[in-house]
Amino acid sequence: MISRHWKGVAKVKDSDNYIDHLRRETFPALRKLDGFIDAAILNRSAENGVEFLIVTRWRSMEAIRQFTGESTSVAVVPAAVQAMMVDYDNEVTHFEVVEEFDGGNAG
Repeated sequence: MISRHWKGVAKVKDSDNYIDHLRRETFPALRKLDGFIDAAILNRSAENGVEFLIVTRWRSMEAIRQFTGESTSVAVVPAAVQAMMVDYDNEVTHFEVVEEFDGGNAG
């Protein structure tokens, strides 16, 4: 499993619009791709806006290519999202998921 991470800083006035965009546009499109597992939106206050970390999980790099094309390290940032951002990563970071732990109680 591959975890894909992207960061961007949204203008404060556009931070809710960015979340709405993810919910209405990005995540529904990802759900249609074979090999997409899930996604998370993380945010925190930043000096120049609201920083977001978007984490998606995929079964393989081949699955990610359905979303990105051949260049899997290039961030997919639509023009509408670019307009909401103060700054954003042009490249993403991929991690291989080694192990997962759930919140269940041991014993």
